[in-house]
Amino acid sequence: MSKPVLHSYFRSSTSYRVRIALEMKGITYQYRAHHLREGEHRQAGYLAVNPQGLVPALVWSNGTMISQSLAIIEYIDEMVSKPALLPKDAAGRARVRMLSQMIACDIHPLNNLRVLDALRERFGAGDSAVASWFRHWVHETFEPLERMLRESEDTGKFCHGDEPGMADICLAAQVTNNKRFHVEMDAYPTINRISAACFKLEAFQKAAPENQPDAE
Repeated sequence: MSKPVLHSYFRSSTSYRVRIALEMKGITYQYRAHHLREGEHRQAGYLAVNPQGLVPALVWSNGTMISQSLAIIEYIDEMVSKPALLPKDAAGRARVRMLSQMIACDIHPLNNLRVLDALRERFGAGDSAVASWFRHWVHETFEPLERMLRESEDTGKFCHGDEPGMADICLAAQVTNNKRFHVEMDAYPTINRISAACFKLEAFQKAAPENQPDAE
């Protein structure tokens, strides 16, 4: 059986999420890099794989293609059951999806490369303004996220209990991305504690942007 193929870009936080999930599951995969700054994700060869022209996209060993990082992570979790990335109970799964989507749906869409480039190209924003925009939308979600994690009895060593899962994957990838834009993190001790625990794990380290074949 052929290995799954991950179409990725080292700096993409959404690709980082999927790499973490693959590493946590111990899945060996082929890495296909697409340089977003050079427009490689818009070339015909990749559009034939993923018509949306975004990374990540995962082509499973049976030929199934899935894009969108959370859909990919849940697919991986269903195909390889251990370690579980979502809880067994419905309320737990809903909470993990909620925390994950706060990052994936409320921060990332406003701060991805397409949007930041549009701010520069269409509205003349300079680097300082773009960084300010990025930080603003992180804080808009991290403030309530910090409170929700701090106050919930379901929070343990990680976002939900004492084992890392999908919410931790999203959190760690976002915290990593924040560093490029100098996001001030002192107001988020719970987020800092959880992300620090994630970064000690081998799967998160192996999946990190700086450890990818296309890292610059």
